[in-house]
This record gives sequence, structure tokens and C-alpha cells, in this order.
Amino acid sequence: MPDFAVSEEKNRWLQRKMAELQVREEDLEESFVRSFGNGGQHVNKTSTCVQLRHIPSGISVSVSRERSQSVNRFLARREVLERIEALSGVLTPEMKRIERLRKQKDRRRRRTVKKDS
Repeated sequence: MPDFAVSEEKNRWLQRKMAELQVREEDLEESFVRSFGNGGQHVNKTSTCVQLRHIPSGISVSVSRERSQSVNRFLARREVLERIEALSGVLTPEMKRIERLRKQKDRRRRRTVKKDS
């Protein structure tokens, strides 16, 4: 497995998570395209956007958050792993965040209904 331009701890986490979910590097199909948006000439001339597809599940992601292709490769793998984990029924950190926001919104809605009554 390649090392990406992130900390050693994050690289180790990615390797552990891939082993835990039984995702092999051979199961991933990776392609690079040009990004768009902020970043100027660097972004317009280099292929930093990463498109990653997990062949067995058909999950496909496209990441162009950073100007570095290596960091985008790491982020794409992390996103694919989160989606695979979500399909298996495990609560992912993103799902927990969304649930927390939903509860917060419900509380605010109830408060405004009480005020209006």
C-alpha cells in the first residue's frame, strides 16, 4: 500500500481500517482528472482530482478538496471506507454528526412552537 502525504499515524489508521473492512488495494480503481475552483494555475494545469471506485461494491467517489494529489488520494480512500462502513450498518462519525445536527434542529423547532403557543 502506498504512503500518502499525510502523517504516519493517518497512514497506519488507513491500513488498519482497510484490513478491518477487508478492502484490498487491488479492489480499488483509481483515476486522476483536472480539478477546478480555487488554486489558480496550479489547479488548472495538474490532475489533482482523484476518482476512486471500489469494484466489488460499486461505490465511487471523487475528491478534489486539496491541491495535493497525494492528500486527495488519502481522502478518497477514507471516504470509500466510510461509505462501505455505512452500508454494513455501523454508525460512522459522519452519520453521528448528522444525527446530532438533526436533534439540535428538532429542539430548536420545539422551542419556537412553545413560544408561539
